[in-house]
Amino acid sequence: MFKLIRRTITIFFTVILAIPGYALVVTWNAAHNPTIRNAEVIVVPGAAQLDGRPGDVLLARLQEAKRIYDLGLAPLIITVGEGAPGDRTTEAASGAAWLRSNGVKRSDIVSLPVGRDTRTQTKTYLAEMKKRKIKNVIIATDPYHCQRTITMAEDLDAIASCSPVTTGPNSLDGSSLRYLVRESGAYLAYITLGRRGINISDHLNNSAYKVWP
Repeated sequence: MFKLIRRTITIFFTVILAIPGYALVVTWNAAHNPTIRNAEVIVVPGAAQLDGRPGDVLLARLQEAKRIYDLGLAPLIITVGEGAPGDRTTEAASGAAWLRSNGVKRSDIVSLPVGRDTRTQTKTYLAEMKKRKIKNVIIATDPYHCQRTITMAEDLDAIASCSPVTTGPNSLDGSSLRYLVRESGAYLAYITLGRRGINISDHLNNSAYKVWP
């Protein structure tokens, strides 16, 4: 009897440790070993903007999107994200303005001012892609954000890859172990709860990842 109880407790704690460990491993692996392929569209998930000027996190994403656009990996860029209460503009609009001012043709940019969390933004840009009858997307975002954004997009029937930023506060050189742990937790929350319709909102400010209740 005691052996059975001990075995049950051992299995329980093994599972408790293994699941978060899995989330950490896949989040780390997606950040360090990205697979980028030609696509029909590049998406820039929103992050904070400052009165029309992209914050550091958003700027790094825009720069990465511009880089792979210039390489010819996709002909269209979608910026997505609404503004905070009281803002005069949106994350999507400030991103689109930056792209235009840095040489991307207006006709190659779509601005979708919706969503301040990854799940809402994903559903928004995929609805736009569906209208255009395209499915293949490159997501230009932070390395440790890649796994979750790819998973969400693929769950909604997209073909997704991620092009992680190499500069800014959430690049591999700029981010901390804390960001990896938080993003792994957000990924775990999504695959355990989000897929069941329980949305956990998140939003990036200029320097850190935050999970809001």
